[in-house]
Amino acid sequence: MAGDPFERDHRPVHGRPEPLAPGIVVVTAPNPGPMTFTGTRTYIVGAGRDRVVIDPGPDDAGHLDAVAAAVPAGVRVRAILVTHGHADHAAGVRGLQDRLDVPVLGFGPRERTAAMQRLAAAGDLGGGEGIAAGFAPDARLADGEVVAGDGWRLEAIHTPGHLGDHLCFAWPEAGALFSGDTVMGWATTLISPPDGDLGAFLASLDRLAARPEGAYYPGHGAVLRDPGGMIAWQRAHRAERDVQIRAAVSAGLATIPEIVAAVYPDLGPALRPAAARNVLAHLIGLVGRAEVAATEPLGPAARYVPR
Repeated sequence: MAGDPFERDHRPVHGRPEPLAPGIVVVTAPNPGPMTFTGTRTYIVGAGRDRVVIDPGPDDAGHLDAVAAAVPAGVRVRAILVTHGHADHAAGVRGLQDRLDVPVLGFGPRERTAAMQRLAAAGDLGGGEGIAAGFAPDARLADGEVVAGDGWRLEAIHTPGHLGDHLCFAWPEAGALFSGDTVMGWATTLISPPDGDLGAFLASLDRLAARPEGAYYPGHGAVLRDPGGMIAWQRAHRAERDVQIRAAVSAGLATIPEIVAAVYPDLGPALRPAAARNVLAHLIGLVGRAEVAATEPLGPAARYVPR
């Protein structure tokens, strides 16, 4: 497959509103890190007399003050929209709600796909990293539901995979899609079962690929100007990971730490736990397709052998 497509030269000024396109302003939170890149991107979206805010980000008073101050004078904020319930996107919802006095809308509280619910009931899959404690929206947005204002409309698109409650928001008239953590331009997406589901993630990528929007505004990193190319690369990347993990198991590497060391030989220690979760997500798929077997219930501690 083609080489690394990622754009990692991204240098936003934390706390400063950055106009990206007509009706789209971003404020980047001061929470950079191995899993958040340069920080969570909080979007202020809309035109005319009203706006929405997408993803308040962390519970950081300075960031929330900057977001509230970036709303133009005399303009009403209709709602706070949340792509998903990870703390780097959702922990600031109540603080921003206190500042703006508007409802919080999202897909729902912690959700898992039906497949992951069954697997979690059968064994210990671990997971649950980074989920905002107690987060739940004031009102739920169903797949396809529209939030509209003065000269703009956003369609909620349920895109489970990274997290079962993940939503993207499309603004078709502007050719824009707010992709949360489903499609980003700086790295691939973490899939951590049982809250994450690789099969659902791939289906979500296919669903987005069929849409017409030409610019993606992700939860971290710069705007994607070729989202179709990135989606195709990430799909191919996941297929290649399947091949690598299956080969590692065939070579006698039976534990997830052994597989991580073989598949990610140059990965730094800070990212190895996330790589282990991604490997587990792939192994679940390989076991489900009878390409690999587990010698005990699926999970981080299981041993994996060829079929």
